[in-house]
Amino acid sequence: MFSYAKVVASGIALVLSSAPAFAEMVTYKADLSASEEVPPADSMATGMSDISYDTDSKKLTWSITYEGLTGDATAAHFHGPAAIGENAKPVVPIEPPLASPISGEATLNDAQAADLEAGKWYFNVHSAKFPDGEIRGQVVKSSAM
Repeated sequence: MFSYAKVVASGIALVLSSAPAFAEMVTYKADLSASEEVPPADSMATGMSDISYDTDSKKLTWSITYEGLTGDATAAHFHGPAAIGENAKPVVPIEPPLASPISGEATLNDAQAADLEAGKWYFNVHSAKFPDGEIRGQVVKSSAM
């Protein structure tokens, strides 16, 4: 027996189940300071960042600004996985030029994306005086504006 209600319900279910998943743009920040380095660096340098991650394309983009380094930046990286107070290996190296502002992008793999989402990444900037890092900041989700 033909049921108009069943046909309509089936059509609605089909449309809803085939709707595309929409990407989400997630914003992050890292407030950089010498006191966040492990161990802390004796520097007055500071920095801040604007970081975004597109969950569909897996593209991470950043703009990092800093001032007051004891010399030129010699390296900069995203590191992980690491909680606050822990050190980890670089996961996304930053290509020169390293003068402020540092801008760039990278495509993350699934493990990197999971660590970023879990707050297990930090960003730091190195100098000749502080080869292990002069300023550092944990990468955390930004508050909604």
